[in-house]
Amino acid sequence: MATRFAKAASPRHLLQWQLAWARPKSWVCRSCRSTVPLVPSRGFSSEPPPLSTSSSTSTAKPYYVTTPIFYVNAAPHLGHMYSMVLADVLKRWQMLLGNRAILSTGTDEHGMKVQQAAALAEMAPKDFCDINADKFEELAELSNISYDRFIRTTDPDHVQAVEHVWLLLREKGLIYETKHEGWYSVSDECFYPESQLIRHQDPFTGAVYMASAETKNKVEWVEEKNYCFRMKELQGRLLDFYSNNADWIQPAYRMGEVVSWVKNNLEDLSISRPVQRLGWGIRVPDDPSQTIYVWVDALLNYLTVTGFPGWTPGESRASGWPADVHVIGKDILRFHCVYWPALLLALDLPLPKNVLVHSHWTLNKRKMSKSLGNVVNPLHAINRWGIDTVRFYLLSEGGIADDADYSNNVLVAKYKKHLQWGFGNLIARITRAKAWNVRDLVAQAFAAGAGRPESLPGPLKDAFASLEATLGNLPSEIAADMDKLNPVHAVRKILEAGGSMNEFLTHTEPWKLIKSETPADKLAASEVLFMAAEGLRISSILLQPFLPEKAAQMLDTLGVAPEKRTFAHAVLRADPDYGVPRVDPGRTREDGVFPPLVEESDFEFGEPVGNNADKARKREGKI
Repeated sequence: MATRFAKAASPRHLLQWQLAWARPKSWVCRSCRSTVPLVPSRGFSSEPPPLSTSSSTSTAKPYYVTTPIFYVNAAPHLGHMYSMVLADVLKRWQMLLGNRAILSTGTDEHGMKVQQAAALAEMAPKDFCDINADKFEELAELSNISYDRFIRTTDPDHVQAVEHVWLLLREKGLIYETKHEGWYSVSDECFYPESQLIRHQDPFTGAVYMASAETKNKVEWVEEKNYCFRMKELQGRLLDFYSNNADWIQPAYRMGEVVSWVKNNLEDLSISRPVQRLGWGIRVPDDPSQTIYVWVDALLNYLTVTGFPGWTPGESRASGWPADVHVIGKDILRFHCVYWPALLLALDLPLPKNVLVHSHWTLNKRKMSKSLGNVVNPLHAINRWGIDTVRFYLLSEGGIADDADYSNNVLVAKYKKHLQWGFGNLIARITRAKAWNVRDLVAQAFAAGAGRPESLPGPLKDAFASLEATLGNLPSEIAADMDKLNPVHAVRKILEAGGSMNEFLTHTEPWKLIKSETPADKLAASEVLFMAAEGLRISSILLQPFLPEKAAQMLDTLGVAPEKRTFAHAVLRADPDYGVPRVDPGRTREDGVFPPLVEESDFEFGEPVGNNADKARKREGKI
């Protein structure tokens, strides 16, 4: 193949060497090995192998979901956790459906920001990255994220993958050397055209400087020799792809931003930096005086996880590629929906099936910022409220289309309404009563001629039929939301169903009917209580991807066997055997599945503050 660059022999030689790279030993992701609960491993071997299928003969593609890889120049914040939790829910949902699924997360460790942060900390960049990468992996573990690979861009297999892609692009003539000049933002790690700049005044110092209109981050004029990627040649193919895949980005309105950028602002992409300016990164394979652009490096992590470039012919799908969904924040939309598909088109590789773009979390309606001191530390929040409480709040209040505002007061209020007084009250009503036994209710409902509302009096029959219809439709409604990549809407529907079940019990008052001397009333009470138990069982099954620990505790309290907790069992009258608790249901609110939380006034950002701080710490046993 004719190429457009000089010294073709050197990169071609390197390319042939990389194509001959020996494939590592077979490895199976945790979710494909067994149904044992996932316990993420820390660290990664020096020769990390690619993903493989659970059997050598299986070619079915696993569902592959990714989070962004997170920059290690600062500690994790709530937005990082939100991306992780959304991706985790999507993976767990597929597993609930009985599908194989893999999830990757990790850290982006190269680039100018990391280089500068390490220098400020007076540390070697790799040592700095090691410390901060551990913080993100700790967040993933504490957030109960069922990840299969925690990838770091300093991992040896990723470095090999990036070098391989560079050589492929060179071989295709899509990289050329040039003198580049333009406005560069260190914070955003990218160049901006002049049409995307504004004069911006710092609200604290009053300093006026040129900044990105999109991010308000400072830019500086840079002139340097580097390499460019011929992205403009792919403009037509990109626009055709967007036109033919209108639902590729969710929410769909984000597509307009991407199309507008490609039509009006697309330029060839500068994809290297002189080592004198950026030494911390992956060197250009055939020109060690240049460092590969951090975003090209970072985006390729999604391929590295699947074993690229060590795929055997036809095995990319079995390894997971193409990704089913990339979960990203709205601030990195352009990189994932313009630069990334352009690179994949250039490599003749399939594009990801979907990109889920979520909005940001704010505090007091202001974007969280380290400089403003208004960042919510997710580790503090988890330690204070418990992981499933924080997951519940992020998922039920989080923003997909619009930003969401974090508030401890709202967290506690929503927890009380939907969990403590909602599902917590419901499971206590059903499992703790002395007047009935769940196992007897289930057995009686599955007896011949029982478990149907025909014998109920008129008002009870209507309430029974209404709840039965709600529960009958709930699984398909949740599945529809998850198909649309909207877990926020899905979890809200499950919470609404919990409210409906409590209203049903309040309206029908089975505790009065069960005490009646009339056989018809006792039968009515049994049928009403069985329907409430069914609703709790179905809702608990559907809640598993969202609140893994609490949902398991609810199912244990109901006595549902582990093998009967799949989506296929989330239908009415699908399990005749539950009802014997696998754990103690408890006797008070404090020992229930959803115990009361400490008063919201005692804490701010997950840490005790104010006059109640000592009281709160004492309750925790800290003093």
